[in-house]
Amino acid sequence: MSEPNPNLKERVRAFWQANPCGTKFADAEPGTRRFYELVEAHRYEKEWHIPAAADFAATRGLRVLEIGCGLGTDGAQFAKAGADYTGVDLTEAAVELARKRFELFNLSGTFPDTARAVREIHRVLKKNGKAIVMLYHRNSYNYRVNIRLLRRGGVHLLRWSAGMQLVHKLTGEPIESLRAHARKLREGHNGYLSAEEFLSQNTDGAGNPLARVYSRREVRELFQDFAGIKLRAFFLNKRFIPLLGNLLPRSVETQLAARWGWHLWIYATK
Repeated sequence: MSEPNPNLKERVRAFWQANPCGTKFADAEPGTRRFYELVEAHRYEKEWHIPAAADFAATRGLRVLEIGCGLGTDGAQFAKAGADYTGVDLTEAAVELARKRFELFNLSGTFPDTARAVREIHRVLKKNGKAIVMLYHRNSYNYRVNIRLLRRGGVHLLRWSAGMQLVHKLTGEPIESLRAHARKLREGHNGYLSAEEFLSQNTDGAGNPLARVYSRREVRELFQDFAGIKLRAFFLNKRFIPLLGNLLPRSVETQLAARWGWHLWIYATK
């Protein structure tokens, strides 16, 4: 990557500071009870696998450190289950919204800053301690078909108003999001159509400076120092399966996601 790492890190921080993960799914004032309720309802409707994958119910009495706590949506489930919960995130915006959620819903949890997070990660994982991590899956339908083929082929429709309306109708992607992509396409922003930049811009929203995907082999290499590793794939992202996506029964969706899911969960034991 040609861009200096400090600059890239600041771009990543700036993106998530301006766009805390999940805020775009709630049409309510950020920080209000209604806001958090809408975010939670959307998350577990669309990503229904998360409660089982994270196994919230099994964390009573355990010390849980969530790296990338976002708005505290999953953190609230850990806390409700009785975990001793700590959440960390790259941005102050996310931490403040997560802390506010815990206050509103009378939940117990801790949200340290980034420097403290680094020390905490180093300290808390003891021998036989378990890490649960989610990374984006390289060999997924979302990456191999949606991003690399459908989105790349369809992005040129965004050059015209009629094309933008068609994409909106077919995918449900918000018009404002499509306009942001159209602007970056027109401006050639950071080589918008290059493989790396296109992946980043089409993962968590236009303007996202960095996203990465990993194969199962690459994940095993990353976690090679752990004593035991188990991998599971979830989340088919049916919205981007033309015509048939929303018709798939849950049982078929689960089977397809186990092979082609976008979220690759890693269960690693030290």
